[in-house]
Amino acid sequence: MESQNKMIKAHLESGKTITAVEALEKFQCFRLASRINDLKQSGYPVDKVMIKVPSGRHVALYFKVVS
Repeated sequence: MESQNKMIKAHLESGKTITAVEALEKFQCFRLASRINDLKQSGYPVDKVMIKVPSGRHVALYFKVVS
């Protein structure tokens, strides 16, 4: 879990965004929302927007908040 947090944080730090499907593919992370919550609790500035994917479903797209 801790290593997933580090990998996801590094991914976001590089300016990239991430969805649950990408987290599963890249980091074998089944619970991205929980990892994002861990990062938020530690003070990391991350937010999300809901996007519509080709299947018509809406998914969360997470990104680092830049101030």
